[in-house]
Amino acid sequence: MPTTTTSPSVPAASIRSPLIGWLAVIAVMMGIFSIVTAEILPIGLLTSIGSDFDVSDGAAGLMMTTPGVLAAIAAPAVTVATGRLDRRWMLCVLMLLLAIADFLAAAAPAYWVMAISRVLVGLVIGGFWSIGAGLAARLVRPERVGTATAVIFSAVPLGSVLGVPAGTLIGQLAGWRTAFVVMGVMTMGVFLLLAVSVPPLPAVQVTRLSVLGDLFRRSGVRTGLVLTFLIVMAHFGTYTYVTPFLQQVTGASPGLITMFLLVYGVAGIVGNFVAGMTVTRGLRATFIVSGCMLTGATSLLPALGSTEAGAVALLIVWGLAYGAVPVCSQTWFSTAAPHATEAASILFTSSFQATIAIGALLGGAVVDAASPSAVMVLGGVAAALMVLTVVVGRAVPETASSSPDTR
Repeated sequence: MPTTTTSPSVPAASIRSPLIGWLAVIAVMMGIFSIVTAEILPIGLLTSIGSDFDVSDGAAGLMMTTPGVLAAIAAPAVTVATGRLDRRWMLCVLMLLLAIADFLAAAAPAYWVMAISRVLVGLVIGGFWSIGAGLAARLVRPERVGTATAVIFSAVPLGSVLGVPAGTLIGQLAGWRTAFVVMGVMTMGVFLLLAVSVPPLPAVQVTRLSVLGDLFRRSGVRTGLVLTFLIVMAHFGTYTYVTPFLQQVTGASPGLITMFLLVYGVAGIVGNFVAGMTVTRGLRATFIVSGCMLTGATSLLPALGSTEAGAVALLIVWGLAYGAVPVCSQTWFSTAAPHATEAASILFTSSFQATIAIGALLGGAVVDAASPSAVMVLGGVAAALMVLTVVVGRAVPETASSSPDTR
């Protein structure tokens, strides 16, 4: 979900040690890993946090809504507003702000303080993504840019699918506040790594808001927005409340829930890499298969998830399905607008984060009004609508290498 505000023609990497350049790539990757993990950390700790602050699961789900809303706004805003600032210092400042947010959450005496910390997380998500994930071309030699970009992107599935079980395990062993302390300490380490390894990176190009408006005229981009909205809402509207479901419906113990989430995480990593191989040969088919698997997994959970074996089997299918979603969605946008990949990435980031917020908010309303089982069924309906949109929709990029859509 990166957006670039730098030019790949900058020759800075050619005069630096390759080892130092790769250390900088690792630092950026770790920054994104910290951001993704911080964003979704409350999912596995939702019930514990809500209990401590005496709020419902639905109200606690606002911890997922707030960062998404702020990130959706921050992605384009930061890209435009900080066009002349050195990217190195922007990355460092944002990482320091993330550490402050983590420590503030750990020490929060009331839920409104926790909410403030989540606002800070949202600002960091939008800001860091808008300037950090596209820096590979300025950190390594030209012939290694592709590999460096892949390394940076690996933080997304790793943070997405491992952050929740890791945080849940720490929360189970030492309390949810300790999980945020650990995140804060790790983030401070990333801040130091960024400060030491990343060279001065003056901004040399800015994506303007007018370009974003032009993208809405392309039918492929509009279709991509609909697909992203439906599939991300289906996932985060349900996955945000998977812990209450496993507790109330499956009757799983805290230790078993942690294990279930870890299995889900491993499946997600596998799904991400599988989609990376298949999306170039069939973007449309990969998206359809992913959506069908997500539909089946969430829809069947209320019926089959009452047993531990049924729950873990469906979580594996779910992980495989969602692991493919970021790859498919990002590829769709870049293929639909090859002439403006930077602006397309900003649009993707904003839509993705906004939908995370909407999904968590709507899921919370359903959980409070009905039950975790009801939200799973509705998530399955949203995923099914996404599949239907791909099947009947026009202006569909068939492969990552195909020509863009027609207007």
